Amino acid sequence: MTDSPAHPAPLADPHLVYDPAAGDGPKDVVILGSTGSIGTQAIDLVLRNPDRFRVTALSANGGRVALLAEQAHRLRVRTVAVAREDVVPALREALTAAYGTEPLPEILAGPDAATQVAASDCHTVLNGITGSIGLAPTLAALEAGRTLALANKESLIVGGPLVTALAKPGQIIPVDSEHAALFQALAAGTRADVRKLVVTASGGPFRGRTRAELAGVTVQDALAHPTWAMGPVITVNSATLVNKGLEVIEAHLLYDIPFDRIEVVVHPQSYVHSMVEFTDGSTLAQATPPDMRGPIAIGLGWPERVPDAAPAFDWSKASTWEFFPLDNEAFPSVNLARHVGRLASTAPAVFNAANEECVAAFLNGALPFNGIVETVTRVVEEHGTPATGTSLTVSDVLEAETWARARARELTATTATAEARA
Repeated sequence: MTDSPAHPAPLADPHLVYDPAAGDGPKDVVILGSTGSIGTQAIDLVLRNPDRFRVTALSANGGRVALLAEQAHRLRVRTVAVAREDVVPALREALTAAYGTEPLPEILAGPDAATQVAASDCHTVLNGITGSIGLAPTLAALEAGRTLALANKESLIVGGPLVTALAKPGQIIPVDSEHAALFQALAAGTRADVRKLVVTASGGPFRGRTRAELAGVTVQDALAHPTWAMGPVITVNSATLVNKGLEVIEAHLLYDIPFDRIEVVVHPQSYVHSMVEFTDGSTLAQATPPDMRGPIAIGLGWPERVPDAAPAFDWSKASTWEFFPLDNEAFPSVNLARHVGRLASTAPAVFNAANEECVAAFLNGALPFNGIVETVTRVVEEHGTPATGTSLTVSDVLEAETWARARARELTATTATAEARA
């Protein structure tokens, strides 16, 4: 079975450069999710390259106000945004301590604060927010004509046609390590030359285990990722391979390649971040040691490369790189994601929202590990086939997410009650 194109041209094309008026000097950048893993590594890259980048605004949820204030002061930003209005007094106090007698930056607060700075005057917006709450800032950045360095895969996945309708050719640069790898490898040929995209997966901490062996794994087990240091939600998604399923949908939307030509292969070393197989039989692999500063540098700097953005291999030392087929029985999330991606419309939003609720329940001890994907599957099945022939709206996405979260919580509570009685 093949899939009809979701849009007339790839969203991410290394041959097309969308370049808002940059002027002279460093490129102005807004960083969303500045206190998270992507944000902190992006700031490290910016501070090491002041001649290339200048950060004008930061946004964060508000859980780490001291770090946010320190970042704002070091970068001399114009605006600081927090989603939580209740932390504004603490943020102002932390900024005052950092700035002393210097004027403080503008403070924006509330659920729309990140969206406001995403549309502010800059060249590039790095969306490093985790979760589907990144959709509104993604749409705002695109509508404002900014280059979007996209680490927030969920906004593309749940927004689907909303994002594709707004994005101009070359306006989105992917920051996920896998999609930055595909982006770079695709530069070697045209879309017509591509036979297959090969997305690599580390396999997470449970590679090689059967589904039965996964039944009793703990939160600590799931958070012990062998190669990447990430936040808890993304780390659990990597353990279930839901993250890889989301990346398959993302690859379909970014590069307009049918689902049956997007393959997932397990590569435990996480050196090869993804590959492109061309019609002449050649395969191009993009490889670096596991470090997100490389993909971030592609997102912020393309079409230029940032020297020494991340470590390189020492080719004088022997190493072994392994590749294994994906065990779809133990990890059914990737095939579930393909099904959801083919359904399109609100189905990806339901899949993602249900998963976020189930991961939260697992982290809180209310759901077993295998229960994450089992519950998500049931929510997707109950949602059914979305209506076709209608345009997707933001309201549709939000309504579908609200239903999916509520249903996932109901099912999770039922599971927890049944286990308590057992």
